[in-house]
Amino acid sequence: MGSDTILETTDLTKTFSGFTAVNKVNLRIRRGSIHALIGPNGAGKTTVFNLLTKFLPVSSGTIRYRGDDITHETPAKTARRGIVRSFQISATFPHLTVFQNVRVALQRRQSASFEFWRHEKALSVHDARAMELLESVGLGGLAGVKAVELPYGRKRALELATTLALEPELMLLDEPTQGMGHEDVGQVMGLIQKVAAHRTILMVEHNLSVVSQLCDTITVLQRGAILAEGDYQTVSNDARVREAYMGAEAEAA
Repeated sequence: MGSDTILETTDLTKTFSGFTAVNKVNLRIRRGSIHALIGPNGAGKTTVFNLLTKFLPVSSGTIRYRGDDITHETPAKTARRGIVRSFQISATFPHLTVFQNVRVALQRRQSASFEFWRHEKALSVHDARAMELLESVGLGGLAGVKAVELPYGRKRALELATTLALEPELMLLDEPTQGMGHEDVGQVMGLIQKVAAHRTILMVEHNLSVVSQLCDTITVLQRGAILAEGDYQTVSNDARVREAYMGAEAEAA
């Protein structure tokens, strides 16, 4: 495992009652890069995320993070290493304010996430950092707004702020622009570029425009196996990728 590699899988495999969802996937994620997993529905992208973050046990193969074998670690131990994941479905506390959501995440890093009974003043140690994080994702002016009242794109920005509160070294973003309008997609892309300056990002994304503009390396999955890998030009020019992923869209191009 080279010094420029932060995460590496070897023959990563997951089977469910005889069905192989992930088939001997070998990933090498370079430190400081934005790396995308793409592919048609059912290709195994989210299953790979679940294996990397230990939401599912590995059937065979290995996962190494910063040179350490983390294949059979618990999800909590893996997260403490600095691997933090966002989900397709918005995962904020809807009836807490934007500010309170970020502060909860900061409390979690200090192992105090559920100490809501503590006096407000006892939690104020996190206030400055919470506001700093909100400003960094453009939500400083919405700190007092309840999360449920935010438009979808702003909720995604809030999720990025809460993820950053955990000080991840490797961020796994699952469909960060799913369901967004053009304006929101542009805002979230800008945020991802900004937060990527000091960390590594592995993302699952269907929007090829986002992938082409953001990602250094793209891994294409089909039926749980790697079909192609490279920069956007390389994979988009691959006839197998065009057939498997782009379908009729590629034929019309």
